[in-house]
Amino acid sequence: MERMKRFLVVVMAVVALCAAAQVERPKLVVGLVVDQMRWDYLYNYQWGEGGFKTLLTDGYRCNNTIIDYVPTVTAAGHATIYTGTTPAFHGIAGNNFMLHGKNVTSVQDDTERGVGGNDNTRGKSPRNLVTTTIADQLQLATNFKSRTVGIALKDRAAILPSGHHPIGAYWYDKGSASFVTSTYYMNRLPRWVSDFNKKHRGELASDLNNLPLGTTMTFALAEQALINEGLGQGDVTDMLTISVSNTDMCAHYYGSHSPKVDSIYWQLDREIAHFIQVLDERIGRGNYLLFLTADHGGTHSYPRMTAHGLPSGCWHNPDALVAANALLEKQFGVKKLLKEEMEYTFYLDHELIAAAHLDYDEVMRAACKALEQPEEIQWAIDVANIDSYPIPTILKERIKLGYFPERSGEIYVVPRTGVYAGKTEWAGSNHGTWSQSDSHIPLIFLGWHIPAGETSRLTHMTDLAATVCAMLHVQAPNACIGTPIFE
Repeated sequence: MERMKRFLVVVMAVVALCAAAQVERPKLVVGLVVDQMRWDYLYNYQWGEGGFKTLLTDGYRCNNTIIDYVPTVTAAGHATIYTGTTPAFHGIAGNNFMLHGKNVTSVQDDTERGVGGNDNTRGKSPRNLVTTTIADQLQLATNFKSRTVGIALKDRAAILPSGHHPIGAYWYDKGSASFVTSTYYMNRLPRWVSDFNKKHRGELASDLNNLPLGTTMTFALAEQALINEGLGQGDVTDMLTISVSNTDMCAHYYGSHSPKVDSIYWQLDREIAHFIQVLDERIGRGNYLLFLTADHGGTHSYPRMTAHGLPSGCWHNPDALVAANALLEKQFGVKKLLKEEMEYTFYLDHELIAAAHLDYDEVMRAACKALEQPEEIQWAIDVANIDSYPIPTILKERIKLGYFPERSGEIYVVPRTGVYAGKTEWAGSNHGTWSQSDSHIPLIFLGWHIPAGETSRLTHMTDLAATVCAMLHVQAPNACIGTPIFE
């Protein structure tokens, strides 16, 4: 009897210690990324009630959040937000890059098949992402009980944020006019996704890339994920990642502050207002942690800038590749020594150089010189020897942080400030450079343990994951280089 009493005392002590060791966490983390949203958009629009106005008044704003690498593009941005590190570590070197000598998209995976679309729906996965994410770390911290769902129109914007082991990632497939997934996640769509596709068949057949309807469909599917997967209703913290993609796609066609882009932001404001209301009702304002940010900003279009006498310029990268190759052919007698161009980076054809018995270093120097010929280009840099270039240290660091060996191009081209990739007659906006237009992004936190307020001190895109994980008392992603925003 005495032995049983001692045993019960020990058991009760262990239970008490375990209870004391329980970590306080919110029921749900919601990550909201607005593609190509400049920071100043927060203050350029007159918002309605309940959406951005709630974020600005009840949330905590970081008004000086900067992207510390180039190229500032969608895939790299989404990966960096959720890993707390840069392309040099997470491996997502751009929307496209070279992998085993092949030009691939950031989430391309030919070992998988599309699910829920048609015969042309390709397989996708997060396998090209070589580090963990916030969602992955939540999984580890909860013994894989935490659940994550990723939603977006763009495949990379649904796949990369939701990490390596979500219960689902869903993106819009224009060819089948439906939201789809991949065999990496499952072999058939959940009933609620199939029902959503059937219910909204007519709307999904519309031009979601350039209409406010694209934003509405994104949030509508996210709400269905919240409800049907019971996110935030369990004993551990779940995560929902949402990316608004048509803000970027429409801006590329019509330019910043065009009527079409403005209409999408007005609709985004209304959708955020509704979604916050849903979260407040289902989860409770004090039980969820929400953040809003962007994967990159955007440069105002050449026509808009020049119409008002402001400096701007365009550099057409496909033409630059042709022109540089012509100069190299004239010098070395070999065609197409530069074989690829992707987002301000260029790739030399190593096999061709070796077969022609050319000196690689000599070809590299000639290629950089050829790419610097247009007046719109300030520098063309051999990244492997970047420290020998007389360029600002801050730019060197951003190029280094964006360079992943074997995936990134060997030459990085830096346009003059205000110049972006495009043609002068295009009315669309673009991004990808180091400039404030492209690298200054919004960052707002709302909800669980978040005071109303703001800071204008320098913060970084990589700080977001570090901050969320620190708040949750979860180990930061395994390559995270950010610092928690202590405010």
